[in-house]
Formats: sequence, structure tokens, C-alpha cells
Amino acid sequence: MSKAILAFLVLITTQGLWAKESCTLELQIRDVIGPATYDYLQRAEKRAQEKGCVSIFAKINTPGGSLQSTRKIVEMIMSSKIPYLCLIHPSGGHAGSAGAIIMQACHINGAMEATNIGAATPVSGSGTEIPEDLRKKLFEDTKSWLEGLAKYRGRNIEFVRDIVLKAKALDAKEAEKQQAIDVVVNSQDEFLQFAKAKKVKVNSEEFTPVAVGVLQAFMPDLRHDVLQILSNPQWAYLLFMGSLGLLYFELTHPGVILPGVVGAIGLVISLMNFHMLDVSWGGVFLILLGLSFMFAELFVPSFGALGLGGLASFVIGSLFLFDGQDVGRQLPLSIVLATSLFLFTMTFALTWFAVQAMKRGKINRIKESGLGQKVVIKSYDSQKCQGYVRYHGELWKCEGPEDLKENDEVVIKEIAGLTIKVARE
Repeated sequence: MSKAILAFLVLITTQGLWAKESCTLELQIRDVIGPATYDYLQRAEKRAQEKGCVSIFAKINTPGGSLQSTRKIVEMIMSSKIPYLCLIHPSGGHAGSAGAIIMQACHINGAMEATNIGAATPVSGSGTEIPEDLRKKLFEDTKSWLEGLAKYRGRNIEFVRDIVLKAKALDAKEAEKQQAIDVVVNSQDEFLQFAKAKKVKVNSEEFTPVAVGVLQAFMPDLRHDVLQILSNPQWAYLLFMGSLGLLYFELTHPGVILPGVVGAIGLVISLMNFHMLDVSWGGVFLILLGLSFMFAELFVPSFGALGLGGLASFVIGSLFLFDGQDVGRQLPLSIVLATSLFLFTMTFALTWFAVQAMKRGKINRIKESGLGQKVVIKSYDSQKCQGYVRYHGELWKCEGPEDLKENDEVVIKEIAGLTIKVARE
């Protein structure tokens, strides 16, 4: 009886260990490659390690994206202790540009029928032409990088060279013939069955057999979708500038509260995005300096010098905000100029209204404090019943009865605009 119980416990323990070791984490790399994709893959890697998964199955369908984020993803795959099995999925999908690069880093890669791969030529995300020197540098750097990946994974070096220099793209069948991918399949089960029979290098020079377990889905969640929107450089920039505008409104109109709350939340989110996008913090400080110049216009009579300095600081800071060598992240000049001019116009208008409000408040205080005070007539026309009095060191126009004359002492009864109505005490 005791032997039977012991055998039963051994069987349960063995099954528990086997279940833990035989999971494969399933994920999707979709849409544009960027910081949100890198964050998603980092979380997927951590989940796979926690669950003890023996492999990671990534279904890829992407047009490409940021070169900097792609480099981080490739570094993570190359240093991973868990093999990545990457499949271009579904039929009709593609692994373009950054997706083609990630496919070369995967331990085993494949494609569904009627898919394609390639076209990894670096291009400007703003649609503008890359300067010749920078273009040559990017091409050579990306080409040599991919050649190293292809050599390490035993894939076609000529293919990776052509997808960079000639923007070459191949359908799945042709890519298999040229050894750009390992296999073309009709289903994901067929691909996973193919992967089981392979040995790959996993973070070392030693070849390790690939194991495939029960699939456990780790699909893109709400966090990924939100980051995908916010990590777009143009949206991140507009959110940052809009938040600064709302905070400026709160500073010039204290007590409104709502713009300050929304602006503060937006500013924190923007700074989080900038950290994720690896922005140039010098550009951020230049933009903040421009806003401080606009705020100083409230108190310093600079005759527009501070305002123009603020506009220049906005534009220069925006241009230097993102690394110009990171393909896919440059801000279009049209967005920079339009946003900077809008923020400049808005802050200038808010400053003008704030100054006018301060002047009106001063006049109102003068009016309220002047009633009943005694002043002396400096000149007076008894026929028109008009003249001038000195009030607060200034000459004010006055109106009163006919019998007033110069040097008479009178009492202020009313201040209407810039005219003081007086009468004898």
C-alpha cells in the first residue's frame, strides 16, 4: 500500500514538473514596431520565464517601424534563454522593414502561404529625403548589422544585404528557396511541428533542441494599445505642447483649476513617453525655456523680445527633440512650425488678456478708493463746466458745477472712465 502511494506521489510530481516545462508562450507582433512593441515583448519574456515556458511563439504581421526599437528587440531576442519561433501570420500578412529584421534574429522563422518578407531600406518617418551622408551611414550600418545576424543564424547573407540596399522583398516560397526563412507552412501547427525537430543556439555557441509545449496566449492588451498611440512621436509631441498650453492658461488665469489638472496629467504622461522614446532632454528644456520666456512677458516690458525668443526656443527645441538618426521618429517641419506658432499665438493672447485684466483691476481699485477724496482744480472752463484736476499725480479730466474756478478744493463724487465728476464739499 505504501509503495502504491509513493508511486502515485512520484507520478503527480513528475506530471507537475512536465506541465511546467512544456508550455509555449504565444504572442503577436502587429502594427507599427515601436516602444510599445518593445514593452510588450519585455513583458512576454518575463511571463515566459515565470511560467517556465520552453519556447516563445511569435506571430508577426507588421509594415515596419522604428529602427531604434527594432535594435532593442533584436538584442533581447539574441540574449534570450528561451528560443523564439517566429511565423509570418496570417496568410496575406507580411514582415516588412523592421519585421524582416526581427525575423532574422529569431531562432527559427517561417511564413504562411501568400505572405512576403523584406524591404528593410531605412527611410525617413517624416517623408523627407535623408541627407546623403546620413543615408550612406544608415545603409552601411544596417547592412553590416543584418549580415552579422544572418551569419549567426545560418541564413542567406545576400538576401539581407539586398533588402537594405535595394529594398528587396520576396514572397514566402521564394524566400524559402533563398534561405531567407526556414520553412513555408499552411498552418501554425505545421510550423510548430517543424520547429520541434530543430536545434538552435540559445544565448551560447552550443546547439539546444527546440521544445514546443501547450500554447499559452499572451496577446496585446489595453496597455499595449494605449502605448502604441502615445508612443507615436507626433502624438507625444502634440500632447506635450498641449499640456504646456493648458498649464500656461492656469498660470495666467489662476483659480480655473480644470486646465491646470488636465495639463499636469498630460505633462506627466508626456515625460513618461519621452523617457520611453529616448528623446533629447536638451530639446525638452529648450521648449520649457520658451514657455518661461512667454510667462516673463507678463512682468518684463521687453517690447516683444521675450516673445520672439520664446518662439525661437519652441522651434529649435522641437527640431532637436528626437534623434535625427533614428529612422521613423523625426518630426515633420510642418507640425513643428504649426504647433510652435499656435502655442506662441495662444500664450501671447493669454498674456495680453492677463495684462489688460491687471490694468482694469488697477483702475477699478483707483475708482473705489477715490470716492469722497478731496482734489484741487488746476484749470476750469465754467461755460463748459469742464476742467482738470490732479489725482494720484496725474491730470484727470473733470466735470462739475458752473461756479468752480482754479485752485478750488472739491470732492470726488464719481469716476466714469477717465473723467472725474466733482462737487463742492
